[in-house]
This record gives sequence, structure tokens and C-alpha cells, in this order.
Amino acid sequence: MTPLTTSAFDLPDHLSPKADPDLIAVDEQHLAAVAACLEETVADLTARLDTARRMPTRPGQEALERDLDVHRLGARLRLLRRFGIDLCLGRMVGTEDADPVYVGRLGLTDSTGRRLLLDWRSPAAEPFFAATHANPMGLASRRRYRWTGGRVTDYWDEVFTPEGLEGHAALDDQSAFIASLGSNRSDRMRDVLATIAADQDAIIRAGSRGALVVDGGPGTGKTVVALHRAAYLLYADPRLGHHRGDVLVVGPHEPYLAYVSDVLPSLGEEGVQTCTVRDLVPEGATAAPERDPHVARLKSSAGWATAIETAVRFYEEAPTAGVTVSTPWTDVWLGPEDWATAFDAPSLGTPHNEARDDVWEELVAIVTDQHDDDVPADQLRKSLRQDEELVAAFNRAWPLIDAADLVGDLWSVPAFLRLCAPWLGRHEVRALQREDAQGWTVSDLPLLDLARQRLGDPETSRRRRRREAALAAEREEMDRVVDHLIATDDSEMHVMSMLRGADLRGALVDEAASPAADPDLLAGPFAHVVVDEAQELTDAEWQMLQLRCPSRSFTVVGDRAQARHGFVESWEERLTRVGLDRATLASLSVNYRTPAEVMAEAEPVIRAVLPDANVPTSVRSTGVPVVHGSISQLGSVLDTWLDAHAEGTACVIAAGHGGGGLGDVVAEAVRARPRVRSLTPELAKGLEFDLVVLVDPQSFGEGIEGAVDHYVAMTRTTRELVVLTA
Repeated sequence: MTPLTTSAFDLPDHLSPKADPDLIAVDEQHLAAVAACLEETVADLTARLDTARRMPTRPGQEALERDLDVHRLGARLRLLRRFGIDLCLGRMVGTEDADPVYVGRLGLTDSTGRRLLLDWRSPAAEPFFAATHANPMGLASRRRYRWTGGRVTDYWDEVFTPEGLEGHAALDDQSAFIASLGSNRSDRMRDVLATIAADQDAIIRAGSRGALVVDGGPGTGKTVVALHRAAYLLYADPRLGHHRGDVLVVGPHEPYLAYVSDVLPSLGEEGVQTCTVRDLVPEGATAAPERDPHVARLKSSAGWATAIETAVRFYEEAPTAGVTVSTPWTDVWLGPEDWATAFDAPSLGTPHNEARDDVWEELVAIVTDQHDDDVPADQLRKSLRQDEELVAAFNRAWPLIDAADLVGDLWSVPAFLRLCAPWLGRHEVRALQREDAQGWTVSDLPLLDLARQRLGDPETSRRRRRREAALAAEREEMDRVVDHLIATDDSEMHVMSMLRGADLRGALVDEAASPAADPDLLAGPFAHVVVDEAQELTDAEWQMLQLRCPSRSFTVVGDRAQARHGFVESWEERLTRVGLDRATLASLSVNYRTPAEVMAEAEPVIRAVLPDANVPTSVRSTGVPVVHGSISQLGSVLDTWLDAHAEGTACVIAAGHGGGGLGDVVAEAVRARPRVRSLTPELAKGLEFDLVVLVDPQSFGEGIEGAVDHYVAMTRTTRELVVLTA
């Protein structure tokens, strides 16, 4: 990074009045100081990072702390190198202080201790986003920058008091802000931090206790708010952030995750896990849609937690028959009461597969108590492990169970399903049976997750035994080495005899190097979970998320009018029913994305099936009407738009792909043209494009699902909408 040698401003000719030195000289001077400080900071961070990487550490906590330090330094360095002086979002001037205060993506202080940038998440920076004319929050004026290629290409001022006019503020009634809303889109969500509105900022800075519902129609910035809220909470909430609880962001589909993938890193938060509900279980990658709506409804209930518990308990019944255990010292009778005692040994909540070790240890203790004290404990334990009859009886009594096998049995053994889910009728049990018991569907995923959470990893016990065996072998080998060193030590002080100390011998064994399981990054627990397009979640899917967030701290983002299968309850009713009974509702009603011309045609589509839909009010009008045509014009529509726009993205939204006919027409049109993609209405949800072309929207379906898909597809555009029909 080099010092700022040219102006930080690169205003186009039509904005030349804004280049008046009286308006920007103070900013020029400050941004030059920011550039100089950034150069020093980057050099310092680079040196510290190199030092941290070279620092020798012992395995364990010391190595973990070094890795965390490397990650923290590296993340800040990447952010500084990425943005340069465009870290600065703008400035604010208070009524009590004539000197501007500059707000940035992160805080920046020079070597003298002078604060050059306030972190946007700090309390002192709140007025930059939250001040309004009704509540100026002590501000006289506020200026926001628009950056392009590392230089300011526009800015706009807002004045809150008469004093704010002093200094010749560039008043343009937010025309620059409105214009920015229609800027070209790309395959990644654009940066909007500098333009966060007051109502959005209030939601971003709200507390994390309980569930906060961010309700709003298309284009109201729900996703923007949710992601910036995640970054804010990681900075401001004492329960989250560095060395504390993690945050999980759950989106509706993979295109959404790709679209928003750059938002949190651009805010300096690289450690947030993002996923879809499918990603929470391994089977989600190949799970097929549930073709039968009746079966999908049956599986969507939260009551399956009871069924899974019953199914696991079926394998945790203590044997009613005893067994004789023969050891080299004596025979011991394990009666039903002994089995019952052993089965009660695991602590409440211990997963079934992991509890096996507790049950076995209790059985070993029972047998040991019936031997004399002089019987070597390690030899007795080894003898019991080699007792085939005892091991076989134990494996039958408390078997290792795989989650897929357990759920598969529900769909293939009617008697087992009736036992575990007695509320099901005969016809419902029959409907849930299928030929391929493990031919997983999306509706199966919550049950698989419940089973896996309740059972635990069947490999845990095996790994633990392998770990113990590896440590025992290492200790045995170390004992031999120590004995040899002591025997051959001819020094006058017999220094090697010190190795007989148990603490020193133990220090020579590297327990951290023994085999361990890879962590499941999505298993939790998480301190906070953000759920986007939450109106689509079933009760069973909500259960998956709550299992990963014991604190019940959620940001719930959605629009009841965009629920494909209907949403007749209020948000409070829905969340209370699924177990989130501390919900607060925050509504967004201004549509920043979709032009008024498009919303005028989209509103009747959704109101026809949902008269009370929360349809937002568009903040801008483009003067471009919605165009209607025939499907035969698809290629020419796309070519005309591509010729007229060197930048931006377009999307063709159709009911399906491939299989001949219309699907092939759409696929060919997209394949032959750059910056154009094709999606179904469901996969377009949460995304936005400069041009949207709807192909035969009547084929989207009937009723609520068809109307919602039509409404969602229409409101993906930021500029132009074309509707093509047969």
C-alpha cells in the first residue's frame, strides 16, 4: 500500500460543483492521513503475522492460541489490503463539535493515538446510520461517500440543523443515494454498508436475547439487515465474538449462499458458518424432493422427536436374563439387577452410542467389586474385554446404532413405526412405508438429524478405545526408554533417575497427538443463528436449528407473503408453536430494490391469494414499464439488453429446465449468452438482477404456491422486467 499521492475524489464532470475545495478540502486532508496510517498499520500487521507464524509452540492450548492470533491478524490484514481508504464510509458533524468524525468499516488509530475512523458498530458511530430529521441524535450534518475503484465518485450530504448549512454542504435531496440503488448488479451482493437506513440500523443494533423477527416484503433489505446484524453482534455482544460463541447463518439454497458469500468477509468477519438446512446432515447432499405432499406434511411435525426417543429407548432396555462371567480368578454372576444398574450409569442427555462406554465401565466395576483387592485391575479389565460371551451379551443389550438405520427402520417396518409413533393412523403408517428405506428425501432430513443428535457418533466409542490403546502403548514404550536410560546412566549425579517421576514421564507422552475426530462445524452449539427466508421452514426444520442454539437466540428473516405453502399464522404464533416464545417483531416497509412500475403489476398477483400481504412501497421509479411479449422473443430480448448494457446481470426465470420443449429453449438461450443465468422461482428467492425475464409464469402453478412463485420472480429485478408467454 502506497501513500495517497492523488486526490481521493474522482467526481464526474456533471458533479463538478461537488469538487469545490470548500466542500472537500477537509475530507482530502483526512483521507490522506487515513492512507498514511493504513500503510504503517499494514506493515506492522505483516511483521506481527510473520512473527506469530514462526513462533514455536507446544501442542495443545498454546498452539490453539497461536493459531487464533494468526487468524485474527490475517483477517484484519486482508480487510485493510482489500479496501484501502475506502474503508471510510463517510463523516458526521455534531452540533457541539465543528470537527467531523469519520466512520469506517473498522476502527483506525494513528501512532499518536488520534482516532481516524470509528468502527461502524461502535455506539459512537450509531448516529451516522440512525439520525433522522425527527431525531438528529446531536448531529448537524452527515455525509456519505460512494466509492468506485478506491476513489470517491459521489457523495451526498444531509443537514439536520441550520448550523449544518455552514461549510457549504452539497445538498441534493439524496438523489445520489436513490441513483445508487439502481446501480449494476453482479453475481455477488453489492456493498451497502454506507447506505444503511435508520430503520434498518435499529434492527441491526437490537439485542440478541430471544428471537428477533425481521419481517418485510421484497427489496426491503431483510438480508442486508440480517448479515450486518450478525457482524454487529460479533463485535458488540459479550456472548459472541473472539473466544466466545459462534454465529450460524442459514439460507434457503446454494445460489443464495454464493450471492451473499462476500458480505461478512467485507465486514471483517470471516469465521461465520453459512449453510442451508440440507447441509446440516450428510444425506442432504443427495436427498430428493418429497413427491407426495401428504407424506411431506406428516414428516414436517415436531412430534417426531418423541418417535425418535421411543425408537432409541427400544434399544436401551436392560436384559431380563443374567450371564455368568468367567475370569482367571473367579466366576461372577451378572443378574438382571446388575444390568439395570449398569444401564442407569450414563448421565442424562448422553447420546446412546457414547453412553456405551459408561455402561461397560459400570459392568466392569460390578465385576471388579466381586474380586479380591489383590487382583490386578488392568489384567481383569483385559480379561473382560476378551470374554466373548460377555461382549456378545453387551452388544445385544446396548448395540451401536447408525442414525440412517434407525430412521430407515421406521419407513420399512410398520410395527416399529406404530410402536414409535402411536398417533399415526393405519393409512398414515402405510403412506410412510417405502421400498427403498434409505432413499432419502428432504422431508427425512430433520428425522435423520434428530436421530444423529440422540444417538451420537457410532465411531465415538471405537475412537476412544483406539485413543486409549495408542496412549497406553506410548506410555509402555516410554517406560522402556526411561528404564534403559536410567540403567545406562553412569553420571555422578544420576540425573536420569529424575525420569522416574510420574509427572515427568507423563509430560513425555504427547496426548494431543493421538487420533481424534474432525469437528463438525455445523453441529454447534451456536450462540446466535440467523435464518433467512424463514417462512419456508417446517416445524421439524425449526427443531434442527434449535438443537444447535440452546440459548434460543435467533434473527428470523422472512415474509409471510413469500411462503410457498402458505403462512396463515402470525410470526409470534408460529415461533411460539415451535418453541421460540420470546419473539419480537420488527417490520420493514420500504422497497429499495424493485421499481414502482414493477410493483404496480406484482402487487395484484399476490393480493389475489393473500389480501393482507405485506407489500412494500417502492422508493424509486425508473420510468421503464413492464414489457410483455411471446416466448419466441427470448433471444432477441436478451441480445438487446446485453448490447445496451456493458455491465450488470440478467436472469431468465422459468418453471423448470431440460426435458425438451420450453426447458431446452431457456437452457440454450442462457448457455449462448454471458451475464445471463436461468433459475426456477424457488432458487431465485433472495437474489436480485438488473433484468428479469419471466418465461410462461402461468406454468408456475396454481393457488398460493403458483402466485407466490410468480410474485417472487417479478420482484427480483432492480431495473427491468419482461414477461414472455406462449
